[in-house]
Amino acid sequence: MSTLTEDIFKERIGAYRRLRGGFPVMLAGATCWAVLAVAGYAVEPRWWYLIALFGSGAIFPMALMYGAIFRNDFMKDRTAVTSVIGPAFVGMLLFWPIAIAAFWDAIDMFPLILAIGLSMHFPVIGWSYGRTALYSAHAVIRAVVVFLIWWKMPEARLTLLPASVSAIYLITVLAVLVDSAASERRLQAA
Repeated sequence: MSTLTEDIFKERIGAYRRLRGGFPVMLAGATCWAVLAVAGYAVEPRWWYLIALFGSGAIFPMALMYGAIFRNDFMKDRTAVTSVIGPAFVGMLLFWPIAIAAFWDAIDMFPLILAIGLSMHFPVIGWSYGRTALYSAHAVIRAVVVFLIWWKMPEARLTLLPASVSAIYLITVLAVLVDSAASERRLQAA
């Protein structure tokens, strides 16, 4: 059993190195949330909510674009654990009924639900790359930060809250790029 576990871990970490931790997806998330932060200053709240509701759908196409720009074809890479990604996304997408209900009846909750809901798959994605702690840290820090902003700074729910999500994404991208490069150097040295 330990040989199988070790072999699967090597495959997971190999994907992490090859794909640089899927950073184009996180970069797309950072971009979308930065747009929402700017929109929070530029448009009326009713428009912000609509931009957020429909604009979040731009993350995946934008990730594909960033993947093409950086020659990181994360959609074509396959490993023994790739099949875990589908259920991870199904689990994450289950937040949408809550987000839509908030959009209809508790609009002030919507930014919080969207910010946390769109990160619920990160621990599983991190596991698939052999970096559970790093990706889980992103989701936990994001949840804590956006909750504190939502709770303590209600006037910043459409500005600072999305800006913080964007910043957390960018910090995570930096951490992933540094860590995946270091992992590749260790492999080359071995």
